Amino acid sequence: MYATCLFCNEHLGKNESIDLFPVGTRLAFDGARGRLWVVCPKCERWNLTPLEERLDAIEQSEKLYRDTRKRVATDNIGLAKLRDGTTLVRIGEPLRPEFAAWRYGDQFGRRRRRQLLYVAGGAAAVSSVFIGAAAAGLSMGAFAWMFAQSGRNLIRGDPEKVVAKIRTEEAGLVQVRRRHLGGTSLSRGDDGRLALNLRFKGGEREFTGREAERIASILIPKVNRYGGNQQAVRQAVEEIESVGSTEAYMELLANLAPSYTTPNASRRRGWRGTGGQSNFHKQGLFGLPGPHRLALEMALHEEAERRAMQGELRELELAWQDAEEVAAISDSLTLPESVTTAFEKLKKGQGLRVKG
Repeated sequence: MYATCLFCNEHLGKNESIDLFPVGTRLAFDGARGRLWVVCPKCERWNLTPLEERLDAIEQSEKLYRDTRKRVATDNIGLAKLRDGTTLVRIGEPLRPEFAAWRYGDQFGRRRRRQLLYVAGGAAAVSSVFIGAAAAGLSMGAFAWMFAQSGRNLIRGDPEKVVAKIRTEEAGLVQVRRRHLGGTSLSRGDDGRLALNLRFKGGEREFTGREAERIASILIPKVNRYGGNQQAVRQAVEEIESVGSTEAYMELLANLAPSYTTPNASRRRGWRGTGGQSNFHKQGLFGLPGPHRLALEMALHEEAERRAMQGELRELELAWQDAEEVAAISDSLTLPESVTTAFEKLKKGQGLRVKG
């Protein structure tokens, strides 16, 4: 029985209501299709449970849902709060756009709010240091570049930060920095499926098929670190709905992606210099239009579930077992180290006092 999130490796929590499946504080179930998910309390992503642990737990969840009075529901989706605080999400037979928008809207919305709060808090802290240094009569020339760089890193993310450690079949365990996402591209493989040309510390390698999809599913949330509002989620759902399925969408994207994600010659020449790094957020995976970035994250997630439902549970189990090593490293909620170091120097060396 799994206890940590497949995507961010955080603990899924426990419940005391479903003795057949005590994992998770928020469970979603679809009795008609025989699906049970544990919703991660941190990243909001839905973790599909193994088949052998699922059916009896769904039956018990259905009974508890019907017995509780604290519930709200539409024709297709219901929410119930149990006595121990566990939340049950009952899925009926919603139309795909409604279900996808409901399922991912909360996830992307919370991610967006968290990131905006982080940026706002970081910007305020950087500003207080700058103002405090000016009030102390220090020259700002030596600090101007550092503060400007810190501001850019807050918004775009530190290009040197390791955002993922990924175990690959051919290259072993690789470290991916944020700037490497700007040098990573998508294309159509020889078999017609999605291919991914991954840049990482010390190298570059192309992956195809399921390996490409697995790696992309780890990386794309880092590209989508600002999530999306309801309108962006609706547009992403429409991208998938316009071609009828996630599988068809992946085929479409394999054809479209090279024009958005392949770095041109000038970008390649500047990649190892400051020019390439300063513009990393406009290149590679970041070059995909916003709706396609969100739609890709949805499609990759649902493709993994579809394969698991078709009986390929070994793949799911391996992903769970390897979660600690393959999960993306979450963005730090602290200030960039350069700002913290400068702040400490100002306080200790110059007698600066900052009210907090």
